[in-house]
This record gives sequence, structure tokens and C-alpha cells, in this order.
Amino acid sequence: MAVRAAILRHIRVPVMPSLRKSQTWSLLNSLRSMSSHGDDHLNKEEVIDRVLSVVKSFPKVDPSKVTPEVHFQKDLGLDSLDKVEIVMALEEEFKLEIPDKEADKIDSCNLAIEYIYNHPMAG
Repeated sequence: MAVRAAILRHIRVPVMPSLRKSQTWSLLNSLRSMSSHGDDHLNKEEVIDRVLSVVKSFPKVDPSKVTPEVHFQKDLGLDSLDKVEIVMALEEEFKLEIPDKEADKIDSCNLAIEYIYNHPMAG
């Protein structure tokens, strides 16, 4: 809701006295779809599938070993640079920015899934 309020404070809608009721509702629905993210939030299964797909496509990873519970270092043998690259790929996939402080904590598919699923701007 805070994001919606921030966006609405900066959007200027011209006043058009000649709008019919149906046109007004159409305009309002367009604005609502632009500003509300809660209606189109990703479901958990979609997040899981996309996270696993990103990790499976990483060159140093054996796709057959990737599960929602897999740990990047312990199970896949990835180092800290590989982890950074995976987090960057996840940011690109979900069109969001993960702060360094949070990215450092993401060391498994499960933590990536939980972070992205709970992120309000993940798309």
C-alpha cells in the first residue's frame, strides 16, 4: 500500500469533464492495475519453478542435483562468486534488486525462494 500511495502522489490525471461513466471506470481500472502489485503477486509454485530454472541453467551446476532444498556450497560445490552470480541472475529473472546485506544471506534455493516470494516487487 505504501508503494501505491507513493505512486499515486506523483501521478497527475488530467480532468476531462466530457468523460462518460464507462470511460471513467476504464481510466480508474488502468490506474489501479498500474499501481497495485498485490493482485498479481507471484504464487509460490511459480517462484519455485523460476528459481530452480535459474539455478539449473547456471553453467557450474548439475541440473539433476537442483531441488528446492539444495544448498549452493554444500550440495552444489559453488563458491561465493558463483553465489553472487546466481543472486544477480535471480534479480534479473524477477526484475528486482536484492540489497547486498540480504543477498549475502541467500545461500540456498530455499532461502532464495522465500526471499523472492515475500518480496512485494517480484515480477
